[in-house]
Amino acid sequence: MKWHELGDMSCPVARSLAILGDRWTLLIIRNAFMRTRRFEDFQKQLGITRHLLSDRLNRLVDKNVLKKVMYQDSPKRYEYRLTEAGLALYPVILVLTQWGNTWLNEKGEHPPLELVHEPCGHKTDSQLRCSECGEALHAKDMIPVMDEAAQLPSSRRDIL
Repeated sequence: MKWHELGDMSCPVARSLAILGDRWTLLIIRNAFMRTRRFEDFQKQLGITRHLLSDRLNRLVDKNVLKKVMYQDSPKRYEYRLTEAGLALYPVILVLTQWGNTWLNEKGEHPPLELVHEPCGHKTDSQLRCSECGEALHAKDMIPVMDEAAQLPSSRRDIL
């Protein structure tokens, strides 16, 4: 399967990866959450080439993850701001942060990135919970369910 074909699959993970799945895109989104908005700032912070950054920003704008907002009229200059769809990626960034802190720093050579919940002033971590009962979500307790026409073979469901 070719990379560009992921966006046509019935799997929501594959469709998401068609937009977010390269090594630069989530870093751009991470920086947008840290209030980076201007092209030059993204480039300076990430060390990404202008061509690649332009390509990724344009794709994120095309897919409604970011929107361009003009901040200067002459010459025209734009900022990139998270849309509602982009803001909805925050839990993804939180979970990746927590995973990296836990599993990619076993020797403690990197200081963990900690998050403070500003309204209460406490350090916090991300937690996925059932919207109905409030219990923590664990892979072993989940059953993926799709429309019957798109149903995975039962042997594949056991892998998830």
